[in-house]
Amino acid sequence: MVAQTTSSGDQHMLSASSIFAPAKLNLSLAVLGKRADGFHEIESLMVPVTLHDTLSVRATPALGINLRVIFGGRLAHPSAAALRRDVPSDASNLVVRAAQALAAEAGVEQGLDVELVKAIPSGAGLGGGSSDAAAVLLAASRAWKLNWPRERLAAIGATIGSDIPFFFAGGGTIASGRGEQIQPVTIPPFWAVIACPAVGLSTAAVYARCAPDVSQHGTATRLAQALSQGRLSEALSLLHNALEQPARELCPEVERLLADFTRAGAVRPLLTGSGSACFAMTRTFMEARHIAARLEAAESQQQRLWPGVFVVRFSGGY
Repeated sequence: MVAQTTSSGDQHMLSASSIFAPAKLNLSLAVLGKRADGFHEIESLMVPVTLHDTLSVRATPALGINLRVIFGGRLAHPSAAALRRDVPSDASNLVVRAAQALAAEAGVEQGLDVELVKAIPSGAGLGGGSSDAAAVLLAASRAWKLNWPRERLAAIGATIGSDIPFFFAGGGTIASGRGEQIQPVTIPPFWAVIACPAVGLSTAAVYARCAPDVSQHGTATRLAQALSQGRLSEALSLLHNALEQPARELCPEVERLLADFTRAGAVRPLLTGSGSACFAMTRTFMEARHIAARLEAAESQQQRLWPGVFVVRFSGGY
């Protein structure tokens, strides 16, 4: 949802908009092989969820992309200090790169002020950086009065990050290729619990340890069909993430978190993306809240063991 506003108090500010940038979950993630371009061939069923960052975007007459990052939601709480991992505000941030790419492609002769409120933990496999990039493409297109279609913006996003096109789909998607080829699917709004260890993971490091397995080809389609028809028991048996074992090897906290999910009553908890966040699906909010409460109660040496626990629902994205 984008809210478009105009500024009456500052003649230098031309237009402004705010947009939510949702996190995502990988309900399945198969790594099918290594590509000639260095990327991996994947097949993944992905869904946006209600956990989100917020971007406020304002066009300015001066050239340049100015990004300010602050932490919000659970990440603003002292108990979640370990999740406030470094989020750059320079050109290494996908938000800045995406806005620069759009400006170059469109020949825009304006700048952009962006305030990013981070509520999605970084290094967790939740797609926050890619979602933020997709959101700024959409918001900047409107702030600069380009009003380009989503397909054109997604094509720009694909040159920056493989997951970015997914966030323009507006709901569940089977992603293939290196992740940029998307096929929308209908997934009911199940609930889920997400939990994050204090330690993040490097996507490149996790993929480097992954052994491709072509036998998982087609799992995303079967899983999407089971979910769309409400066959949750069958769907749970199809949940799969080829990156889970490498993530367990690199980060012992993932192993412990998955075990704690099971002890908390979750059925088939799973790593999302390259981790380190894990999640469990549920049918109801009360079931999700019960699992989340047990995870939040887990402590180690008087410290909260899992500093980021979120109850979310599958959403329709932007």
